[in-house]
Amino acid sequence: MNLPDPPLLLVTDRHQARLPLLEVVTAALAAGCRWVSVREKDLSADDQLALARTLLPSVRRHGARLTVHGDAALAKASGVDGVHLPAGSDPALSRAMMGAGKLIGVSIHTITEAEAIDAGVVDYAIAGPAFETASKPGYGPEIGRKGLAEIARVARVPVLAIGGINVARVAEVLAAGPAGVAVMGGVMRAADPGAAMKALLATVAGTRR
Repeated sequence: MNLPDPPLLLVTDRHQARLPLLEVVTAALAAGCRWVSVREKDLSADDQLALARTLLPSVRRHGARLTVHGDAALAKASGVDGVHLPAGSDPALSRAMMGAGKLIGVSIHTITEAEAIDAGVVDYAIAGPAFETASKPGYGPEIGRKGLAEIARVARVPVLAIGGINVARVAEVLAAGPAGVAVMGGVMRAADPGAAMKALLATVAGTRR
């Protein structure tokens, strides 16, 4: 399955958001973002379901896609476009539950995990942390440009880099081999999330010319 275009995923974190989450997401979508994933794992399943359903109309109005980080059953119940699974999950079970028309992604941190991806089941992978990140301080050693290049080389699916991604680093990251980037804090913490997203998208577009 083709990934959303442009290849920039906005991952939510309402704790970091300076504005109500729906406002942040809507501003990002209006700026050109076409892929959002709900990552609010501290919420109950019912609350995650309600949040996804709250965001979905705005996502649909902008012709974008919405996924959920975590659980395929929750993603299916909420009517979103796919699920993003943590490292060590069994994507085949999620694919069987969600069907062929949905996005299935996995988190990876090492070359070994990248090599193990079954491209017949998984659509994409998110590799991180690419760099030290304020969103998740101390969350594992950074992969760095060299690590991203190696992961992108061996993975049989498109790879998105996450962690410490900002406008200054987008070109560097994409030049290393990943197909796209995923961002969280830089947009969530922005006073003007639409402007932050526009700047990121402009840099992504510039690297693809």
